[in-house]
Amino acid sequence: MTTADIAVRATNLTKTYGDGETEVQALKDVTFDIPRGEFVVLQGASGSGKTTLLNQIGALEPPTSGNVESNGFELNGLDDDGRTDYRLRSVGFVFQFYNLVPSLTAYENVALIAELTGGEVEDRTEDVLASVGLADRMHHFPGQLSGGEQQRVSVARGLVKNPPLMLADEPTGALDTDTGTSVLSLLRNITDAGDRTIIVVTHNTQISKIANRVIDLRDGEIVGTHHNDHPENPEDVAW
Repeated sequence: MTTADIAVRATNLTKTYGDGETEVQALKDVTFDIPRGEFVVLQGASGSGKTTLLNQIGALEPPTSGNVESNGFELNGLDDDGRTDYRLRSVGFVFQFYNLVPSLTAYENVALIAELTGGEVEDRTEDVLASVGLADRMHHFPGQLSGGEQQRVSVARGLVKNPPLMLADEPTGALDTDTGTSVLSLLRNITDAGDRTIIVVTHNTQISKIANRVIDLRDGEIVGTHHNDHPENPEDVAW
């Protein structure tokens, strides 16, 4: 695999919180490559380091040591402005609890991000909301939308940047089974439609069945990695 084929490379990545008796090593010398265009699951029990690892890939916090390379960026080499620009232009984020602005409509929540990234706003915003099935709901406020619809707005907000990488932290954790399946189908289809890489953090081992690659974490270390040549359709998984 050439460097051009790699979406994310972590090398000897370590993250420690606190010091002395309160020191906690959340990641311990983690090394891996993720190829472009894959749907990847980071799985493990609570406290295994999944979200900490996702935060490193998203440049939300710096490592204690080691490095992450993502789509041509060496994250350790970026200053605060560089990390902000990387997050804005190269990564789409999807969180468990949506993080929508309640006083803005679905359209306005997405347009806000579109404006930050520059270029034409109105058509991009309408197109991406239509692509996640919200063409007829875009002028509703978050409080007028179901949980699944709010999560679709969150996905649209990440997609409107057209980023090469999307990071999702427990994206179905607050949803019922049917709605969660619908959101996972959307994310899986986004990967299948192009060269976009999606990394999903989850404790739900069933989600691994729809992934191209699964990375298992325990106590801050990678304890297993496997590639799935025939990922299942989300609608066919017994959730």
